[in-house]
Amino acid sequence: MKSILCIEDEVETAQLLVEDLSERGYEVRVAHDGQAGLAMILERSPDLVLCDINMPVMAGYDLLDRLRAMSPRFQDMPFLFLTALLDRESELKGRKLGADDYVTKPIDFEVLATIIEARLSRVARMSVWAQEIELSEREIETLTWSARGKTSDEIASILGLSKRTVDFHIDNARNKLGVTTRTQAVMKAVAGRLISP
Repeated sequence: MKSILCIEDEVETAQLLVEDLSERGYEVRVAHDGQAGLAMILERSPDLVLCDINMPVMAGYDLLDRLRAMSPRFQDMPFLFLTALLDRESELKGRKLGADDYVTKPIDFEVLATIIEARLSRVARMSVWAQEIELSEREIETLTWSARGKTSDEIASILGLSKRTVDFHIDNARNKLGVTTRTQAVMKAVAGRLISP
């Protein structure tokens, strides 16, 4: 059963979310401010977070900012803002901080359920895909440095290898990823969370 954490300071809205999402087969937990929400995320990583923006103690923006800065393990966790703020600036700010979606109130529960389902299935696809491709440590290292903009010569110098060996590992990774260029290999590896640039 997938778990969802709802961080919502309006008690009535929180209850409606719990009722609707529980009926759809999710395990739902609730926090009523950003700080309590952050503590619950750290204690037991939910599969997805639904978070209001304007809340006491810690606002939703601050929570997401702290979460993204804190640990790479939270990068894959879908984070959706659920808010009454309808202006474009608020939405842009949320998306720039790394929110996966921005859902406005009043809540259309059918739309919300569709968004949640899509986000959770995308995470599942990515993790299955990543498990199917096994890159060696050297392949991961060379691709990671390539993603950081280093040439084969520079990577060779950093890792204490010959340029030919670096190219060999990158070619192996490229073949495993099923792409024709180094750039495509880097992009696919980053997208699949096989490397973090």
